[in-house]
Amino acid sequence: MFNSPQDVAFGLRGAGYATDPVLVQIIWLATRMQKPILIEGPPGTGKTYLAQAFAAAARTGLIRLQCFEGITERQAIGSFDEALQRLFLETQAEAIDRQWDRLRAQLHTLDFFTQGPLLEAVLQPKPVVLLIDELDKVDQKFEALLLEILSDWQITVPKLGTVKATTVPFVVMTSNQERRLGDPLRRRSLYQRIEHPDVRKEAEILDIRTVDAPVELKAQAVGLAQALRGYNLVKPPSIDEIVQFVRALQLLGRTEILPDDRDVLLPFLAKTEEDVKRLLLRDGFSSLVATAREYRDQALAAMRGAAA
Repeated sequence: MFNSPQDVAFGLRGAGYATDPVLVQIIWLATRMQKPILIEGPPGTGKTYLAQAFAAAARTGLIRLQCFEGITERQAIGSFDEALQRLFLETQAEAIDRQWDRLRAQLHTLDFFTQGPLLEAVLQPKPVVLLIDELDKVDQKFEALLLEILSDWQITVPKLGTVKATTVPFVVMTSNQERRLGDPLRRRSLYQRIEHPDVRKEAEILDIRTVDAPVELKAQAVGLAQALRGYNLVKPPSIDEIVQFVRALQLLGRTEILPDDRDVLLPFLAKTEEDVKRLLLRDGFSSLVATAREYRDQALAAMRGAAA
């Protein structure tokens, strides 16, 4: 996908992702060695966006398996289309002249199989990015299902048999750490942890993703994000929510975050009833805006340093 770590860094930045030299090298090594990457960290730190940006940088497709409690093999890999099989029997059985073994073999092929995300990813004509998102929501049984794919790049399905990968996808697995993932899966992956960004990193992210916003406004938004994450909210704002927050301020024609705009801006920043109540306290939002101004100078210095 990429010839060098520099190509990775250039591609990710062009896709709107602010990365660092270590992560760039890990991604490049993963592509060269055909290793999946396991990204862990708090919600809202850009784990999913990394996979999306990588697909854009590599100019390839992204296939996403969204994990959830109770997900089944059928939903992840796929299943035989029984209606299509019945239709084939009704229209072709006579022509095959009751050669049952031959008929059974024909019915249990990919022609009659509806592909789930995992199978779809390995059967692509060119490598794609396979995002296995929020893997910590599944159980160990489902984790075990992934081991064959990540080790041998093949999938074994009852009646269908073993399907070998046409191409090897670049696999990104994310976890919010609702539970600890098993060691077998960890051993097969390159591990990286992503935290909420510091002032410098978040300033770089906003600079990339809100190019046309005033620098001072972006710097204050960075400060507000830092202040909010230190405010013990139930759901601290994600990186993407801060990006959307800046865009909202632009649409309102603001060049500065003001306490008077609290009620309009609250839906971008508070996502639970408890957090709304905290920010509606008499001095809650005003004190955060004041704290944001303290961080603003650090963010401005980072932005101007990057532009120099």
